[in-house]
Amino acid sequence: MSPVPGPALDMSVNVAGISFKNPVLAASGSFGYGVEFEDVVTLERLGGFVTKGLSREPMAGNAPPRLFETAAGMLNAIGLQNIGARAFLEEKLPLLRRISNIVFLCNVFGHSQEEYEDVVRILNDGDGIAGYELNVSCPNTKCGGITFGSDPQMLAGVVSAVKRITSRPLIVKLSPNVTSIAEVARAAEEAGADALSLVNTFVAMAIDAETRKPRLSNLTGGLSGPAIKPIAVRMVWEAARAVKIPVIGLGGISTAEDIVEFMLAGASAIEVGTVNFWDPCACEKLVDSLEKWCLEHRVSRIVELTGALEA
Repeated sequence: MSPVPGPALDMSVNVAGISFKNPVLAASGSFGYGVEFEDVVTLERLGGFVTKGLSREPMAGNAPPRLFETAAGMLNAIGLQNIGARAFLEEKLPLLRRISNIVFLCNVFGHSQEEYEDVVRILNDGDGIAGYELNVSCPNTKCGGITFGSDPQMLAGVVSAVKRITSRPLIVKLSPNVTSIAEVARAAEEAGADALSLVNTFVAMAIDAETRKPRLSNLTGGLSGPAIKPIAVRMVWEAARAVKIPVIGLGGISTAEDIVEFMLAGASAIEVGTVNFWDPCACEKLVDSLEKWCLEHRVSRIVELTGALEA
């Protein structure tokens, strides 16, 4: 007698009207523009990915050294180096549109509210972009980014301005470098955000004891990786309790259990960042291991994990 098959595993999630085949997304800044990974990763296997931050004009980023490996993570001060929104539409988007069955978001950055609006106006002309991730949390630029994300009033202003000029879903990426993540989460929601992603990196610093000089030319950088995961999980839990819109969790994810932890805390999907630097295939492997975890734990629908923390 043949065994009775178990229920089919449904890994799909929906965030702000965007359908993902599974909750595993590659995070902005760790996955280039997506096309760079086409030869090493089956992009169609991922839930989706977020492009590196796009600005109105090309940006060279900060001077090297810009990366430093820490005991439990990584410091980066890349400074949002990118080709600019117009060049993305001309050079990268046509390549992405040739790949079937992928979902991607564009991460958007500006030094001022006007620049955020300009970037989105440019990208509005691009077909195939599923939505925008508004980067109001980068700590590695001299103005913009975290300046907006740490001030609820400024945050509300830029979110509402961008929301007025686009019909695409707007996901706001929040900074952990704030007094109350719940307060800024509510400010983004009230201004029209369709979803939130958190957390971005923590402002941090490393010094070479021998030379007495900073490890990064920018002096400080953003700390990511396993070291920040417990704080990120706590912040996702606080944000998810404070708002009614979906939350995407990120910060130090490298295993299926990490993904489950974020989802139990309230995340509808997750983004994978730093681990991509030491294993470019990490996202694809995480999809496989998450499916295996669900089957072993008799979870037939991945969405059932979101907010299922038993406190």
